[in-house]
Amino acid sequence: MAIEQMKMPQLGESVTEGTISKWLVTPGDFVQKYSPIAEVMTDKVSAEIPSSFTGVIKELVAKEEETLAVNEIICLIEVEEASPKQTIASSSTKSLPAHQDTLLEKHSMKMRYSPAVLKLSQEHGIDLSQVEGSGKGGRITRKDVLALIEANNVPQEKQEAVAPSVTKTEAREQSSKTLSLPVEAGDREIPVTGVRKAIAANMQKSKQEAPHAWMMVEADATNLVMLRNSLKDNFLQKEGYPLTYFAFFVKAIAQALTEFPEMNSMWAGDKIIQKKDIHLSIAVATDDALFVPVIKHADEKSIKGIAREIHELAEKVRTGKLTQEESQGGTFTVNNTGSFGSVQSMGIINYPQAAIVQVETIVKRPVIIDDMIAVRHMVNLCLSLDHRVLDGLICGRFLARVKKIVEGFSKENTSIF
Repeated sequence: MAIEQMKMPQLGESVTEGTISKWLVTPGDFVQKYSPIAEVMTDKVSAEIPSSFTGVIKELVAKEEETLAVNEIICLIEVEEASPKQTIASSSTKSLPAHQDTLLEKHSMKMRYSPAVLKLSQEHGIDLSQVEGSGKGGRITRKDVLALIEANNVPQEKQEAVAPSVTKTEAREQSSKTLSLPVEAGDREIPVTGVRKAIAANMQKSKQEAPHAWMMVEADATNLVMLRNSLKDNFLQKEGYPLTYFAFFVKAIAQALTEFPEMNSMWAGDKIIQKKDIHLSIAVATDDALFVPVIKHADEKSIKGIAREIHELAEKVRTGKLTQEESQGGTFTVNNTGSFGSVQSMGIINYPQAAIVQVETIVKRPVIIDDMIAVRHMVNLCLSLDHRVLDGLICGRFLARVKKIVEGFSKENTSIF
């Protein structure tokens, strides 16, 4: 028998840590390889993580709501065999009795007792694998456990050698430092944990690593408003999901990216990687967190297809069903800040991407057209860029192209299919 280390996986290309939101197993549980053992949240995704081994959960090293760096140990699993690299104190591990020579035999008896019996045994440190049940089919009853307790004949669980706690990295130590601020009467202290902590770390890294620059254009969305208003009711009735303005803007940005591939780039230290595929990250907010699912190959999708994918991804975020795969691979980010009424904002780049566009709310404003004042539906498109990767000239041309596409949407020349 040996003890294997289950480590925090990397749930995304730029993810450096994760938070255990919920354990799905307890010590003593038998798990198959690839079966889910915990729910983990990052700044990008909430996902179930599978076991890397078949065996028995010996110890939950990480606590719920604890944030750990990628590759830190989260739990220990007892297995029949292990590679030399991952075995912990294998030379000092005592062999089990002959009748427990395999994990399957040892834990097939899990169905031989009720949860109440298990709880009682855990309270008194009783190893149920060494208890002979008097119930039907050898089932262990509460009476069996109480008899052992009263007779002071309690078979104790064997203690396995465990590796010492993993030393935190310097980055983790720095990120965990807290400021000493006075707390006045009536103030509320809110611990920074889970997704909020992950978001904070990612945003801080982006601002520290990437020199941000910013620019904005305004576009006349009057024809777009007329187009959407003519379609939205029938679309919702027929398709079952809304035709949002955001779908049109995502389409416009995806099309512009095909013409300005420099915008679809990432910083990689000593080089810039220009991505071939256009995978648009979209920000989806919940009451207490922000997730960034990805629309893959957005340039190949119709407006209808984009609207459907936005709806489906947003629903998965809000119901906690967003998968790791659906949050990976983004090459450019589009944020629908206009849905909250914002008219101008400076987004933080989704590092290591090179840029993010904030689509603001559409508002009626007086504008000058042919020396005449007219009321038009106007929208601001705000771009934050990594100045190591992109310059103002290319970004200005890119935004001008997005503006032209948006202003070109109309009932006469736009198909959403």
